[in-house]
Amino acid sequence: MASSLTISVILGVLWAAILLSFATTVTAAYPSPLESEAIALLESRWWSNHSSNTSQRCQWPGITCNTAESITKINLSDAPNIEVGDRFGKLNFSSFPNLVLLDLSDHQLRGKIPHQIGDLSALKYLDLSYCGLSGELPPSLGKLTQLEFLDISYNDNINGSIPPQLGNLENLVTLNLSQCGIVGPIPSALGQLTSLQSLILWGNQINGSIPLEIGYLRNLTYLSLSNNRIVGPIPSALGQLTSLQSLILWGNQINGSIPFEIGYLRNLTYLSLSKNRIVGRIPSALGQLTSLQSLILSGNQINGSIPLEIGYLTNLEILYLDNNQLQGSIPQEICNLANLTSLYLSQNKLTGSIPSCVGSLSKMQDLALGSNLLKGPIPQEICNLANLTSLALSQNKLSGSIPSCVGSLSKMWYLSLDSNLLKGSIPKDIGKLFDLSYLNLSFNQLSGPIPILYATDLYIVDAGNGCNKISPDPFEGNSDLSPYMCPTPVTKKANSSRIPYYIKIFLPIAILFTFSILGCLLFSRFKLKNNHVSVQPTKNGDLCSIWNYDGKIAYEDIVAATEDFDFRYCIGVGGYGSVYKAKLPCGKVVALKKLHHLEAENPTFDKSFRNEIKFLSEIRHRNIVKLHGFCLHRRSMFLIYEYMEKGSLFCNLRDEVNAVEMDWTRRVEIIKGIAHALSYLHHDCCPPIVHRDISSNNVLLNSSFEAFVADFGTARMLDLDSSNQTIIVGTCGYVAPELAYTMIVTEKCDVYSFGVVALETLMGKHPEEVLSWLSSPTSLVNMKLVDVLDNRLPLPTSQLVTQNLVHVATLAFACLNPQTKSRPTMKEVCEEFLSRHTSLGIPLRMISLLQLMNREMHIGGKTKTCDV
Repeated sequence: MASSLTISVILGVLWAAILLSFATTVTAAYPSPLESEAIALLESRWWSNHSSNTSQRCQWPGITCNTAESITKINLSDAPNIEVGDRFGKLNFSSFPNLVLLDLSDHQLRGKIPHQIGDLSALKYLDLSYCGLSGELPPSLGKLTQLEFLDISYNDNINGSIPPQLGNLENLVTLNLSQCGIVGPIPSALGQLTSLQSLILWGNQINGSIPLEIGYLRNLTYLSLSNNRIVGPIPSALGQLTSLQSLILWGNQINGSIPFEIGYLRNLTYLSLSKNRIVGRIPSALGQLTSLQSLILSGNQINGSIPLEIGYLTNLEILYLDNNQLQGSIPQEICNLANLTSLYLSQNKLTGSIPSCVGSLSKMQDLALGSNLLKGPIPQEICNLANLTSLALSQNKLSGSIPSCVGSLSKMWYLSLDSNLLKGSIPKDIGKLFDLSYLNLSFNQLSGPIPILYATDLYIVDAGNGCNKISPDPFEGNSDLSPYMCPTPVTKKANSSRIPYYIKIFLPIAILFTFSILGCLLFSRFKLKNNHVSVQPTKNGDLCSIWNYDGKIAYEDIVAATEDFDFRYCIGVGGYGSVYKAKLPCGKVVALKKLHHLEAENPTFDKSFRNEIKFLSEIRHRNIVKLHGFCLHRRSMFLIYEYMEKGSLFCNLRDEVNAVEMDWTRRVEIIKGIAHALSYLHHDCCPPIVHRDISSNNVLLNSSFEAFVADFGTARMLDLDSSNQTIIVGTCGYVAPELAYTMIVTEKCDVYSFGVVALETLMGKHPEEVLSWLSSPTSLVNMKLVDVLDNRLPLPTSQLVTQNLVHVATLAFACLNPQTKSRPTMKEVCEEFLSRHTSLGIPLRMISLLQLMNREMHIGGKTKTCDV
């Protein structure tokens, strides 16, 4: 009995020991959740260049922990030094049970999205945009049932269709799959996402029709399916989306008519159905959309008349009905749209006359009525549109004369009245439109002289007969009109011969003697002040000063040097005034910027002028035009700049001889010079200076084709608290796209403008078409770099020149990134220019624009900082 008990005790002890050993083994084999997180971080090697001390992981860049030190957020969007790359799939996602946010946007992850990402059971926010991902979207995304935000946009190499499993994400508020190369139809399962507020699928290759189940998404405020291959009609079920504020379906193959149910969307502010195959009439029910600010129906086959109910849309700012088959007259009710800034009705079959009441639309900036059957005169009331920047009335049957008051529309840059029946003379005040860069009055019945147009921004060339002409000719087809502008000859004053000869001899000697003494005195004062700027009034009360020369320049000297600002000396128009070439008494040739008369009369502008003097006088950089001095004469103001023999980059690129002389090496150096100048302004001036109007017109070239940034008329010191940031300035075609909605000017706006100028320099013309392709990068796949390079130059044969060319083009596309934060700084651009480059690996003729945009061509390592 005792022995039996002893055996039982021994067996019990042994069993307990075995259980304890097993438990210890299990514990050792399965680490705690916190240890699992630490191990997963190490094995991912995402932070291998930062730290391996996992005990401090909550302090690692991009990581946020809760009070128990469990990781809740991984946000690398603002941690560019953490390189994930192809190690994306090495993260053990199942080790992060508390992770609610994963943001890897703007990191080149490459490869596919791992299916294990579905193990992040607590995830609410997932952003994988701009990551260079490829492959299909994994169905395991449908396991993230807590997800509220999903953004996989701008991953052009993703293929396959939208997995229907995404319909399981019942908490999803935002779904953004734009620019992903997705094919196939929109799955009807998306109709289950009843919490969805934003559905963004534009810029793919989605086909099929819009599923009726979309009508179940009653919380939807933003729906964008544009630029796909969607067919079929617009489903009337969209009328159930009564919370919708933006409906964007442009650029598809949608047919049928616009359903009247669209009129139920009373909260709609933006409706774009352009570039489809829509037929039928514009439903009068659209007049119920009283919150609408933009109505864009252009590029369809819509017929019938413009409904009178459109006059109820009093909040409308943009109305595009162009390129359709609309008939009838322009309704007077359009004049009820007091907030309208853009009205495009061109390329229709509209008849009747232009309503005179359009002159009451005081906010109007763009008025396009061309290519219709309009008759009658151009109404005089059109001159009440003080904010008008473009007026296009070409290819109609308009008669009468051009209203003389057109020259008072001081903001006008585009004026097209060609192919009408206009008679009479051209208003001379058109020559006062300083911003005018496009003019077409051809094929009318105009007569009389051509007005002087030197003060405009039109491209004026030498006609070879002592006269000038505009290129291309805007006056062609007016037989009674001369196409040339010929300045009147300079005549001597009638009484000049009556001056006695002894005065002619002795007076200059006396003046020379007097000024020699004064010059010595002034020179000694100048030396004592150690080059300090000295500003003294002249005998007429003018304030004049010029540095780097002996003595001062007086207003009379300026008048004499330019023959009272004769147009023959006008070489361009800057942001604030006309620019003249003048030879000073000391023999130096300079450029004089004379402020426009209206600005000079503005008392508040005096302060702006002095501010410009203040910070321009402190700028010292080899690629920025030097300011030599200034002059204030009563209410006239001047700046005296270094003269640039070759003029603007814009004009040189459009001159056949100079364009060829600017070979690829010179063009690369021009682009580098602009980059150096902007890097200096942004990063070496205190406070930083934003130019705000970088364009090819504001880049000047000296006799050696070296680039100099000019025209700081719109520049301001960057003050984050300054209201100046919200003043939108710049040249059309060069302004960063975000200014349209942020109204905030930053250095990145200059970066975008630099990218435009860089491409323009390589292409020999403004890259308007390439810029339009950037919104749909898939269109760049088959477009090669050699297809857009300036064909006036032979392709480079030197490997080094080719590398530099590709390098510049790659950086230009990086600067044009629509995402502001993804653009490089000008300092980074400058440093890249100074880096070493390896060989390209593929021939120049095989490099596509998409490769440049995706930065697939090698960019060398940085070796030194940017010179100034």
